Amino acid sequence: MKKKVLFVASLFLATATFAQDGLTSKKGEAFLPEAGDWAIGFDGTPFLDYVGNMANGNTGNSVNATWVGNTPQMTFVGKMYKDETTAYRAKVRIGFGSTTNKHVSDTSTSTLTGEFTDEMGTSYFNLTLGGGIEKRRGNTRIQGFYGGEILFAIGSSSESYTYADAGSGSSTAATPNLHDPTYWDFDNAADAVGGERVLERANGSTMTLSLRGFIGVEWFLAPKVSVAAEYGWGLAMNSTGDGEEDTEEYAIATGGTTETLINRKHTTGGNSSFGIDTDNNGGVITIMFHF
Repeated sequence: MKKKVLFVASLFLATATFAQDGLTSKKGEAFLPEAGDWAIGFDGTPFLDYVGNMANGNTGNSVNATWVGNTPQMTFVGKMYKDETTAYRAKVRIGFGSTTNKHVSDTSTSTLTGEFTDEMGTSYFNLTLGGGIEKRRGNTRIQGFYGGEILFAIGSSSESYTYADAGSGSSTAATPNLHDPTYWDFDNAADAVGGERVLERANGSTMTLSLRGFIGVEWFLAPKVSVAAEYGWGLAMNSTGDGEEDTEEYAIATGGTTETLINRKHTTGGNSSFGIDTDNNGGVITIMFHF
């Protein structure tokens, strides 16, 4: 609470140098957006954290900020003003990437020699598209707004594993699993010997469709620069498809006498959900720039 009070006070001081009519600065610059203006915005949480840290020296300050289906700092927000009271909204996120994790095992107490490195590679893809219309009310620098939008999102991820110890598969029924490979279990973060180990994992793709209404307040603290707080309510549908997992194991097959390499394919079930409720109950704080 102390951080928020100090933040608001600092904003009042920052705007004290502007003209007192509330709509233009001393240089004649308009505070409020006009017909034909464009705007871009981003999540204001990091800025609020920074101001709070300056005020009380605490590096752990935070403001709860969530958004249905996404986090605001990962979504680009844009507006185009049809006129002073109507704006078209757009939200876009396109993200993809990959990561490689390595684990080097201690071979000093094993029969293995040299560097013993297992690897896990992960990749992901995320796409969010949204559009809507926003209506505004108010004749001062504090503006109310409301409207509706539709959002669509799709995401997927996968993992692949490579292991230094391939195992020989030369044990017999009398000495089963003697030569099962030693490897690092990335899922459980521990050394493992024998049993099934994952080679490939494709997680089911997730699709989200959301229809939401929103209402909020926007304060223009400088010409064409604003801070907005928004809440929403709407319908959300999520669907996650089935996933697949390829594994391998040295084992003695049923009726067999010698251990062999057995490959298996497992399917993980998907899920779906449906709900109508409020979203971003912690409030979304957005900083907008108009031009």
